[in-house]
Amino acid sequence: MTQIRTYTEFRRLETFEDRYKYLALRGTVGARTFGYDRWINQRFYTSRQWRQVRQKVIARDLASDLGVEGHDIMTNLYIHHMNPMTVADINYSDDILEPEFLITTTQATHNAIHYGDESMLRKPLVPRSSGDTKLW
Repeated sequence: MTQIRTYTEFRRLETFEDRYKYLALRGTVGARTFGYDRWINQRFYTSRQWRQVRQKVIARDLASDLGVEGHDIMTNLYIHHMNPMTVADINYSDDILEPEFLITTTQATHNAIHYGDESMLRKPLVPRSSGDTKLW
């Protein structure tokens, strides 16, 4: 049975790592998703309804990767469907526009959720300290 992921449950996880693990799908690049029907989800992503809910989710998550404070997203912000979307969902399910099933991510995090592992995630910045002379 497929697990239904929700924002209500997701936000109880405090760390970025725990949130990533909750969403990880461990898929493979090239696995069939929309295939020849890709035009259907592309039409969906340009709809007025999607743009409106997208803005609500970004505001709710404060434009932070997985909604975690300190993981601000400056460019290439994605809204991830926490439960993989199908062609049937686009035609028959209002859940794809429900913020309860959406989360803000970076492209790297989004790709790691779908196809990768923790090694694909952005590394946290290492704070500089007094006397630190190594540039990188």
